Amino acid sequence: MTLRVLGIDPGLTRCGVGIVDVTATRIATLVHVSVIRTPVDAPLEQRLLAIARGIEEALDAFAPQAVALERVFAQHNLRTVMGTAQASGVALQVAAARGLAVGLHTPSEVKAAITGYGAADKAQVGTMVARVLRLTEVPKPADAADALALAICHAWRGSAAVAPAGTLTPAQQAWARAERAAQRRLSAAPRLSS
Repeated sequence: MTLRVLGIDPGLTRCGVGIVDVTATRIATLVHVSVIRTPVDAPLEQRLLAIARGIEEALDAFAPQAVALERVFAQHNLRTVMGTAQASGVALQVAAARGLAVGLHTPSEVKAAITGYGAADKAQVGTMVARVLRLTEVPKPADAADALALAICHAWRGSAAVAPAGTLTPAQQAWARAERAAQRRLSAAPRLSS
């Protein structure tokens, strides 16, 4: 069985959109990649509308079964965080309107899934995305590669328990081990009552 995942690297100026098909044995194939761009001098509501329309077009054209979105995290630049959060909200709304569940993944989670190292830089992520998808070049700009990395991460995360033994790459094996350890820590953590 093949899972088609739409990965979204949210941003107000550049929003990466990547779609991959991933088999149960974790073989990933590129379906589509693009970047939705909005002019910095356009009104905010028009920029968000353009992002929504771009995501809707990808959903219409390629009918993914799942959506993966980068989890917004605090950065030093408040303006960047706000734009990313606004673009994320639009992506969440568009997916929810279509009845698609969204998986939220932190940047370090995606890096660990793709490279086996949670602190990998953008060049390392791009190189591994190209290798996983058997591409001759790294997708550009980085927003495009990041969107594909999100989609691959989401698909691999969902298939970790069902992939046949011996079919995982070293990075995928590291990811599966890290995921199992995180689940054990969550299970062992004390629960707060309300």
